[in-house]
Order: sequence, then structure tokens, then C-alpha cells
Amino acid sequence: MARHISTQLIHHPYQSPEGFAAPQPGVFKASTVLFKDVANMRARDWRSRAGYTYGRHGTPTTMLLEERIATLEGGLQCLLVPSGLAALALVNQTLLSPGDELLLPNNVYGPSREMARHELTRWGITHRMYDPLDAVALREMISPATKLIWLEAPGSVTMEFPDLTGLVAAARQRGVMTALDNTWGAGLALRGFEHGIDIVTQALTKYPSGGGDVLMGSVCTRDLALHERIKGTHMRLGLGVAGNDAELVLRSLPSMALRYAAQDQAARQLAQWLQTQSAVGRVLHPALPDSPGHNHWAGLCDQAAGLFSVLFKPKFSAAQVDRFVDGLQLFGIGYSWAGPISLAVPYDLRTMRERSPYQGHLVRLCIGLEAVADLQADLHQAMAAAFEA
Repeated sequence: MARHISTQLIHHPYQSPEGFAAPQPGVFKASTVLFKDVANMRARDWRSRAGYTYGRHGTPTTMLLEERIATLEGGLQCLLVPSGLAALALVNQTLLSPGDELLLPNNVYGPSREMARHELTRWGITHRMYDPLDAVALREMISPATKLIWLEAPGSVTMEFPDLTGLVAAARQRGVMTALDNTWGAGLALRGFEHGIDIVTQALTKYPSGGGDVLMGSVCTRDLALHERIKGTHMRLGLGVAGNDAELVLRSLPSMALRYAAQDQAARQLAQWLQTQSAVGRVLHPALPDSPGHNHWAGLCDQAAGLFSVLFKPKFSAAQVDRFVDGLQLFGIGYSWAGPISLAVPYDLRTMRERSPYQGHLVRLCIGLEAVADLQADLHQAMAAAFEA
């Protein structure tokens, strides 16, 4: 009996020949994974990378990206999640239980702090903030309840580079696990496992994507038992990423080191120039000698992301600083960073820090891939209009 054309189209016998090779890997998208028989289905284990069971547990596309991100970070295992913040949440939910304590740097990424204040507190997990420039103080803070210490290098917005070596040594001495948000270092300027860190996360949204059009995060490990523990939570939370998003990151990875170096060079040039401007009180960039934690950065890194912050002199009002940002023609106003377009965002440090040592209103700049001379001219004209009018 002849089958209907709709059935023929779904069950067509043609299979593409093997051996096709191209610069970009193929994109596999699936929820359902087909098995050749019941025995084969029952023999598959979702935890194993030797085969496929369900799209959320991995496809050739997502597994390839996991392997490349593990290589980038110097890890042995990697899990992909829908955003950088989801990576932080996955680590917290895996390692922390009611009664445990979490330690966070006092310049931590804002949503990470809010997660501790709200979700973790509601689940009976306490947290305290530590000074990332003072490893001795951290060692004294660690209590029997402390189960995880988050590290950021550098800190969010104010860009202090931590005493990473001292902080990790303090945690190891007390037997506490460490996790690093390495979005800024990106596996290029900094590789956390080389400094004894247990878990390294990254917002692949930033440099690995590079286009400002993907949300994704990663959690990398070197310890198989720890990886399996996190992977179990990853499965039970139903986390996964789309094949097309993984494709975009895979496509961007080959140019990542070139983009990072170009944006680093441009940012340093602009940061140094801004130091000479009369309206500027201070520039916060780890590669600048007077930026907090510069010596720690210099001891570990020879690169820096294209990100820094500018503190305008206290005599200028918040309205003037906002007018400066609004007056920029080449800088977009928007969150995130590491894409091709430069960005500027003003921050009120009073809402971000319990005690801020900085004076003046701050603007964080992310340097994209535009010509440095054009960006400098844009900054100059916006400052003139806002602060000299």
C-alpha cells in the first residue's frame, strides 16, 4: 500500500553522506532524540557524553561548544546555561543548603548580591560581604558555616582587582570551595584553575559571543565528582541552551582573542587620555597604576578587558553627568558589554555599596570596535557640552 505524501516526507529514507567538512560546525536542534531500538534507548545514560538521550542533555552542537569553552578556561568539564546569572545561580543551588553561609566580595555583580539577599536568604542560607583586597580579613571571616566563597576579578563597575592569590589561599587553608566569575578575564586575561579556584563561570553573553545578541553562561570544573554534582542540579532545574545560540557563540570564538586584544588596547588608550581631562577625577581600570588592586592585576595578567569606569569630579552634578552620557553620539546607552558597539552607563554608587570610598558620579564605559580617534572625539565633545557649558 502506497503511503501518503505527508508520511513519505516525514519518513524519507535519504541520509546525507558522512564526511562533510566546513569551517563552521553543523547545527543540530532537537528536543526528541531517536534511538534505533528499545535496548539502545535503555542503555543510554543522560550523564554520559558517549551518546544522546534528549535535547536538553546535549546535542553535537552544544557538546562541541562545552568542550571549546572548557579549553578556553583551562577546565576539563563544562555545562552551558541560559545566562551568566544562571551560571551563578546553578553553582549556588548545587553547593549551598539551609544553614550554610556564602561569602561575597563587597564589589560583587549586583544581581549576584540580590540573589543572596532574596532567594538564598529565603532558603535559610546566610551571606556576608568581604573586602576583596584584604585576604587576611577574609581568612578571619570564614566560619564553620562558610561553604562557598565567590570571587570576581575585577569587581563590578568599580573595577578593583582582588588579591586573588591571597583569597584562594585563605579559602584553601580553611577548606572552603571557591568559585570565580571570570566574565571579565574570559579565559584570556585570566584562567582561574591555574590559581587553584574550584569552579569558573563566565557570561558567554560577553566576549565569547561578541555580538551583543546572545544570552548564555558556562560553569567549568576540573574535578569530575564536582562536575557530576553540578550536572545533576543542572538536569533537575531543566537548564539548557538553544542550538542556534550555541551556533552563534561557536561562530564567534575563532575571533575572540583578536577582539579582546583590540578592545583592551583601545580601552587603555582612552583610559589614559581621560586621566588628563579636567572634568575627570579618577579613572578606574586595573591596568592603570593608581587603580585599586593594580599590583594584583599586574602579578597575574598581561591583558585587560575593554571595560573601565570614570569618576567625574564631585563638583559636577548627577544631571551634568547624565547630560554627558546623553550627549555621546557613538556610545550606546545600554547594559552588558564586549560587543562591537561602545556603551556608556551612569551608576549611583550609593545604591551599590554600603560604604563607597569614591567621590563623584561614575560612568562605566565599554569600548567596542570603533576607531579610537572617533571615540576620543566623541568623549571630548560630550564632556565639553556637559561640563563646560
